[in-house]
Amino acid sequence: MDLNLLRVLDALLQENSVTRAAERLGTSPAAVSRMLGRLRRAVGDPLLVRAGQGLVPTPRALELRDEVGLLLRHCDDVLRPGAGFDAVHLRRTFTVQATDLLLTGLAGTLTDRVHAEAPHVDVVFLPEAIEGGPGLRQGSVDVELGVLGHLDPEIHTRQLTRSTLVGVARRGHPLFAGRIDARRFAAADHIGVSRLGKRLGPIDSALAERGLRRRIAVVVPSHTSAMLLARDTDLVALTMADWLPDTVAALGLRTFPIPLELAPLDFGMAWHPRNAADPGHRWFRDRLEAAVLAPSGTADT
Repeated sequence: MDLNLLRVLDALLQENSVTRAAERLGTSPAAVSRMLGRLRRAVGDPLLVRAGQGLVPTPRALELRDEVGLLLRHCDDVLRPGAGFDAVHLRRTFTVQATDLLLTGLAGTLTDRVHAEAPHVDVVFLPEAIEGGPGLRQGSVDVELGVLGHLDPEIHTRQLTRSTLVGVARRGHPLFAGRIDARRFAAADHIGVSRLGKRLGPIDSALAERGLRRRIAVVVPSHTSAMLLARDTDLVALTMADWLPDTVAALGLRTFPIPLELAPLDFGMAWHPRNAADPGHRWFRDRLEAAVLAPSGTADT
């Protein structure tokens, strides 16, 4: 049966009036009257019969009223993205490729929020792959999280937050004995963070403009390992400003502004357009964004 006929039938059975049903559907009474005739022939029942100045439903119409309404709601759930979506029934695993600096702060918050609303949803975190990896396009990654770059042209993105880099060193580091200027900053031994073993970056370019150069004494693949190394040595690491201050303090570390003009870091999320309208994926992206904007281990303000 034509789905439009079912919508007309639903309106007629709710209103018991051709005129009011037409107003509800945004059409003319004549059009509704013609469709009522088609419905009567299809069902083999008059459905609505005249009683005085109005219409009353037949027993068959009363039997159909709830069934038709339920059927239309099911059709809407199928045809309209997100209609009827309830996270509590979602059974799915989402894979997130994330920089470990973000992951350290958001994993706990995200997991708590996801499981509170969707107890059957699991999250798999993957480390950042080599730039330009095809994970989103191939479907092995649901969401990429971090400083976005080298993405396929069709990929959807959303900026989440902006931050600046700060230095971090153990609380008793000699640097804290005086004002930290560019020269003293460059004179300290540093920890480089690079998955590919790169030693130089924007900080080195900014120092070179001042005729300065720093020593990268160690290169590690993650910010987490860099902070743990800084805790136990006189090496200087980097982290995001105001990110996980409780954790930094618990490790016996202290942050300080980098005495250079550096561009801020823009952190965002990226996903493939195949998932853009998917209600479960959209729900997960919203929870991921909330976790980035309010990570665990952040001091109350």
